[in-house]
Amino acid sequence: MEECRLRVRVSASQAHYGGNLVDGAFVMQLFGDLATELLIRHDGDEGLFLTYNNVMFKAPVFAGDFIQVVGRITKVGNTSRKMEFAAYKEITSPQDPNLPPSAMDVLAEPVLVAQAEGVCVVPKDRQRRR
Repeated sequence: MEECRLRVRVSASQAHYGGNLVDGAFVMQLFGDLATELLIRHDGDEGLFLTYNNVMFKAPVFAGDFIQVVGRITKVGNTSRKMEFAAYKEITSPQDPNLPPSAMDVLAEPVLVAQAEGVCVVPKDRQRRR
């Protein structure tokens, strides 16, 4: 099935905890945005998110990080669409206090920060691509 990607820089307004730590709800919102794009591409309709499964947060996300979210539809039912999502940190602030606050590091290997499965529904009468 088709894969979609979304890349964002996490803004300072997303920091929810001390040390500019971002809460997991931000990543879940990105998964939801990607699910919407997948449904539009597949069905021509935004559909509705029914459930998330197997959500795992694997590494912290901080304000300033660049995150890439990857998603794909894994199974198509009559109205349901099963999906898989993963979020990767690709650029982050170095932890060296001697560097200026504007310093950033491109990671040699992206770091998996979260993953999940989900199920969305597109009612039959709204499916425009069959």
